[in-house]
Amino acid sequence: MRFYCLLILMFASPVLRVTPVVWGEDRSEKPNIVYILLDDAGYGDLSCYGQTKFKTPNIDSMATNGMKFTQHYSGSTVCAPTRCSLMTGMHTGHCVVRGNREVKPEGQAPMPANVVTIPRLLKKSGYKTGMFGKWGLGAPGSPSDPVEHFDVFYGYNCQRQAHNYYPDHLWSNNEVVSLDGKTYAHDLIMQQSLQFIRDHKDRPFFLFLPVTVPHAAMQIPEDSQTPFRKKFPEFENVIGKYAGTTVTNPIAAFAGMMTRLDSQIGALQQLIRDLDLEENTLVILTSDNGPHKEGGHNPEFFNSNGPLKGHKRDLYEGGIRAPLLATWKGKIEPGTTSNLISAHWDMLPTFCELAGIEPPKNIDGISMVPELTGHSSQQNKHEYLYWEFSERGKSQAARKGKWKAVRNNLKKNPSAPVELYDLSKDLGETHNIADENSPIVQEMARILKEAHVPSSTFPLFKSEK
Repeated sequence: MRFYCLLILMFASPVLRVTPVVWGEDRSEKPNIVYILLDDAGYGDLSCYGQTKFKTPNIDSMATNGMKFTQHYSGSTVCAPTRCSLMTGMHTGHCVVRGNREVKPEGQAPMPANVVTIPRLLKKSGYKTGMFGKWGLGAPGSPSDPVEHFDVFYGYNCQRQAHNYYPDHLWSNNEVVSLDGKTYAHDLIMQQSLQFIRDHKDRPFFLFLPVTVPHAAMQIPEDSQTPFRKKFPEFENVIGKYAGTTVTNPIAAFAGMMTRLDSQIGALQQLIRDLDLEENTLVILTSDNGPHKEGGHNPEFFNSNGPLKGHKRDLYEGGIRAPLLATWKGKIEPGTTSNLISAHWDMLPTFCELAGIEPPKNIDGISMVPELTGHSSQQNKHEYLYWEFSERGKSQAARKGKWKAVRNNLKKNPSAPVELYDLSKDLGETHNIADENSPIVQEMARILKEAHVPSSTFPLFKSEK
């Protein structure tokens, strides 16, 4: 592990100059930060991004009252590596967790004990930190248990257990909360997140809210599902099965999950208004990867990936491009749209700048504060974005400007050819134009090689095992 950490320090891509800190050292000038991470919601699963089968008015209000990003990307195409990328500010060519690696009986492979994460950094700047939802980056009692990072934790430690919305337990810090198997865990998580805001309204706080909705199983209380059973009766004979659960009409269930979540986001927004925190609270909402096709969910029916190709576990745009909405009264201009090419690993330096602290040197992220606050002319840009995925045949992808490169089936062919797409003309990645653009392909191949630091835990090539 020490050798691996040295590799990260030696080979991580240099980050472009970070915009100088513009926030003062006075505690009162440090904004509260609320970061909401949906689970498997696609680019087209919010009505402000084109969803027509159901409405998400409270989430849409973030676009009306703040900034909507059109070219934001998740850290990975599945749960755990996305969260590692987000927490550490590194893309999946450099971060430690690059896939879903299970630990029995409960949990996933941990990050190193000394890993630098967003909550650890913000705590040094006087923030109270809380996480409510799904972790997936270290089993209970491990060096990367969420209580090792956050002041307050409530939710699922284990991604596997989060497949069931009616579990027999959740975690409150390092204590087991026993449940009856009939309680909708997502509701408890949302309630606890609101209480965290009430408890810490008088000091800077960081609320990380990685909800489980709309990950399979397609389970939702009947009061949220009934309106859509009536709207979509043609699916009443469809059965969705996932992780030992069975759901009838998963189409109605998915719509019910999203609208229930939207109502709860509305409650969170109202609480911030009621506590007079709007002018000192940045709220961000995004998703951890593209839409899934499990438990009876039908992303084609909902057009969940919008105009994009691919789904969860793909490195095409549909698997990694994510919605991103940001509101901050008085700081973010209402009704603005940003085309900034950005990613989850930009959150760490962004939050560090807002907290008035320097981010670590060996990261891939760039602060987005200038873009958010109306100073886009001062916004630094990425040379490129990079992803790798060590599961399902193994793949790589990179984006540089308008160009997108993808390499698939590396397990069978480590020298698999580079597919090339011009996203400015072909957002759906339908035309591979590699043969006509040899110099660009060579440049993208260089990036794919440069951005990848070998990992024995999540090997991309046989030579790394």
